[in-house]
Amino acid sequence: MRWIIALAMIACSIGCTVGPDYVRPNVDVPDAWRFEDKAALDTANTEWWKQFQDPVLDALIVEALENNKNIRLAAANIEKAAAALIQSRSQLFPQIGYSGSGTRQRATEQGATPVPSSVPNPQTSLQGLVNASWEIDLWGRIQRLSEAAQANLLATEEAKRGVILSLVSSVAGTYIQLLGLDMQLMIARRTLETYAESVRLFELQFQYGQISQMNVEQARTQYETAAGKIPQIESEIAQTEHALSILLGRNPGPIQRNRTLFELTIPAVPSGLPSDVLVNRPDIREAEQNLIAANAQIGAARALYFPSISLTGAFGTASAELSNLFDASARTWNFTGTVTGPIFKAGSISAQVQQAEAARKAALLTYEMAIQGAFADVENALVAREKLARQLQAQERLVKASKEYARLAQLQYEGGYVTYLTVLSAQQQLFPAELNHAQYLASAFASYVNIYKAMGGGWIKDSGQ
Repeated sequence: MRWIIALAMIACSIGCTVGPDYVRPNVDVPDAWRFEDKAALDTANTEWWKQFQDPVLDALIVEALENNKNIRLAAANIEKAAAALIQSRSQLFPQIGYSGSGTRQRATEQGATPVPSSVPNPQTSLQGLVNASWEIDLWGRIQRLSEAAQANLLATEEAKRGVILSLVSSVAGTYIQLLGLDMQLMIARRTLETYAESVRLFELQFQYGQISQMNVEQARTQYETAAGKIPQIESEIAQTEHALSILLGRNPGPIQRNRTLFELTIPAVPSGLPSDVLVNRPDIREAEQNLIAANAQIGAARALYFPSISLTGAFGTASAELSNLFDASARTWNFTGTVTGPIFKAGSISAQVQQAEAARKAALLTYEMAIQGAFADVENALVAREKLARQLQAQERLVKASKEYARLAQLQYEGGYVTYLTVLSAQQQLFPAELNHAQYLASAFASYVNIYKAMGGGWIKDSGQ
């Protein structure tokens, strides 16, 4: 037994960990954003949705964080990964258990070999043992597996942060979209009332022979065009409310709101260098943890080339009588040291190593693509905000000009200088211009949501979510 203990001590003292240690890959990080806002503020690490100053939106996001099913699923995955880490690390320590047995047996006295009279028949056998086993992690295989399990746990935590970031952005974006549709519905209903009044006046004028029926039908065409737009917008509102309800963890239903799109406060553009995105983006941190896990699996696979040493032992008592079970003379023990190693595996181990190395290459490419995708997300969000601001300004000027055109056309028609076709043409331009303005305004607000989402939402760690 002494040589086994000495072997274990030597193994612990000279043990090494095979496989490559993780080193963060070098990545090409731009010095600045292409469409950076010079007036950007350091607000990326804040609960950015509160800058819209809408208490209803704030309450909806709190509700979503508490009830959303995807967050609960992510939390369950974290618990699963944490348990896997504990299980993996437990192999580094001796495993101790116990066993007990009791047997009472009677042999036949009519057999070919009769039981001697000096042998008790039936016989009783009682046994109680405490057993222990320990695989010495000489080559670091278990340590590498634990390293991979820890990285997987951290990856699932980052995945949850990614779910939170996506959820908050989706709730804010969907709510803004809903306000934009409310604004379109208000425009359509207001326009319909105006067209209805025109139809009523024209029908009276037609009855008294002042205008032709063609003028009446022209006015009615406008009215029905606006009337057909309203149910379409109402359908989009209902579908958007249902989508937002699911994000909140509710059954589909109506969504409260007490502010219009015009009453929202425009948030500040967040500042930040491209290198900050590497720190803040949960998807990048998740990809790196997956890379760390894949890197550790290489060492675990390579360790299979080397012998493994296991120590097992048992200590207990055995007796034919319960009263004598705990006597010194009833003690029994055994101690075994086992060395196992591969001789011929037909390429099984090398195939496992190749799989691990290929998995690391895939994880590295995924990590690099996540970084490049994050940079693209930020650039796209910044350029979208800038160009949408210009589109919105142009659309505001178009609406103003269309309103003035419609007003002047109505005055000229009432003065008898132009036909109603001119008024109809002017009003037909104004209605879609106002609807497009509502869409551009909602998209402009949503562009700020996309910027904060692309920046990574560093607030997640500070808020304890």
